[in-house]
Amino acid sequence: MSNLTPTPATAAPKTASPAQSVETGKTEINDAVVSKVAGIAAREVRGVHALGGSAGRAIGALRDRVGQTNHAQGISVEVGETQVAVDVTLTAEYPVSLQDVADDVRSAVSKAIEDIVGMEVAEINVTIADVYIPSDDDDDSDDSRVK
Repeated sequence: MSNLTPTPATAAPKTASPAQSVETGKTEINDAVVSKVAGIAAREVRGVHALGGSAGRAIGALRDRVGQTNHAQGISVEVGETQVAVDVTLTAEYPVSLQDVADDVRSAVSKAIEDIVGMEVAEINVTIADVYIPSDDDDDSDDSRVK
């Protein structure tokens, strides 16, 4: 057996120099994809009842009934080369803290866009357009005075 010591060229892993790197092409992510990622993240926040204004929610309810949920409802995005700006319109549940809901939505949407899309978030504007209050119509009990 020979007692050979490895040379640095064989012992160290090869690293490509900038001149040796290969361009693989350009990745383009559609604005609709970014909107959908933001919408899914915002819906998962505790205290968010629905996304969008009243007209958007009415149309969304019809879509849900036929099985075509619009995950980007209530979301507007502006996508640049490396940054994204997001506007979220939502209905919050009563009696949650509206500031907490807005902060949690910002955090969830920012994390999702950075983790999934891989872009930096420049700003997230949250508009709370309504507050959902469970009404007596939602109860299964019969409180009618007459039968």
